[in-house]
Amino acid sequence: MEDIKENIKENNNKQIKPGSFIKELLSGSMVSEKIILKNLGYVSLLTFLTAVYIGNRFHAEKITRETTRLQREVKDLRAESLSTSAALMDISKQSEVFSMVREKGLNLEELKTPPYKLLVNRK
Repeated sequence: MEDIKENIKENNNKQIKPGSFIKELLSGSMVSEKIILKNLGYVSLLTFLTAVYIGNRFHAEKITRETTRLQREVKDLRAESLSTSAALMDISKQSEVFSMVREKGLNLEELKTPPYKLLVNRK
């Protein structure tokens, strides 16, 4: 009990100099000895979490850019598919096929009678 009373008396007798706090802060002794060393585990945890947060942010931005690029590519490929499909539909018309055959000189003729189906009885 007496030790506690002596510590209180010593602390009361110590005069805090007006510029001592700022002097310790600017010199770095307060930061290095008092704050950092006492809370080294906490500071290292905060540093690690900050690094993980920054890495996560970069990864999320990379995924967002990749998603946007792929969506743009899908949109372009869909448009190309539709134009190719329309061109194929145009080329496969009977009149277009007939004119292409005539241009190439294949000597093919159109059917005058409709096609019919052959039925085979298998027993």
